[in-house]
Amino acid sequence: MSLVKRVRGYSELPDSTASDIASQLASKDERLRRRLAHVSYVVAIASGKGGVGKSVITANLAVCLARSGYSVGVVDADLNGPSMARLLGAESTPLRMSEDSVEPAVGVGDVKLMSMDLLLASVETPLDWKGPKTESYLWRGTMETNTLREFISDTEWGSLDFLILDLPPGSDRIAPVRDLLPELGGVVLITLPSDISRFVVGKALTMVRQLDVAVIGYVENMAGYLCPHCGEKGKLFQSEECEFENTPRLATLPFDPGFGRETEAGRPGVMQSPDSEVGLGIGAIAAAVIEHFEGEEG
Repeated sequence: MSLVKRVRGYSELPDSTASDIASQLASKDERLRRRLAHVSYVVAIASGKGGVGKSVITANLAVCLARSGYSVGVVDADLNGPSMARLLGAESTPLRMSEDSVEPAVGVGDVKLMSMDLLLASVETPLDWKGPKTESYLWRGTMETNTLREFISDTEWGSLDFLILDLPPGSDRIAPVRDLLPELGGVVLITLPSDISRFVVGKALTMVRQLDVAVIGYVENMAGYLCPHCGEKGKLFQSEECEFENTPRLATLPFDPGFGRETEAGRPGVMQSPDSEVGLGIGAIAAAVIEHFEGEEG
């Protein structure tokens, strides 16, 4: 059953035999391939650790690419903690559904979007997976992967230059995405300049390389606090600059309260303050992503 047909009973675990499930998955994978045939590049934004500002960077990167003339879609793959609709100013957008597909929401900069928070009853409604009480850790992972598959394959993306996936925290989240999307062309990792973050994100970096997925580079976020009054920068963390061996640093972004506040209000800071230190850093990330894909073709 498609995403559209079961939008209100979304979290129910289907009662199917193994052969039924295998047949359904084969059909859905074929549908996914057909949908991705109209997408030039697929890139994931990831971090082994939560709380690093990954979604804010994803939203601003998407808008920056769109402002550069590219057609962009974003999949909010964080099903249990979705935020992309709000960050892109599309949280009140109703989804238009046909018999077997759904039109994506359109956010700031004409960025197309699919996110779980567009399907839930309210902003306070959690995603409640319903299924057997025992061995829930097994089927929950299957349900999440299947839902992500449907997010992509049931959405009428049209032709896109970039499809960006905002992944949930955890190095274990990368392998299912790689299995689902062999077209995944690169990963950008987000970290903080702290020992703990460097330790955890390092595991995600190792996982990406083990999966033979290209690492575009990493972003060091919240590297200092930008005072909104005087503009001076102070340290947020005591650690030195974060570095990963043989991995390019794409940008070093300070914590800018105004930039973050605008983005959280659905007005991505890169549109309001493109020439700020964070805005220029987002531009550098976008340039690196473009060079990674288009440079390879050239």
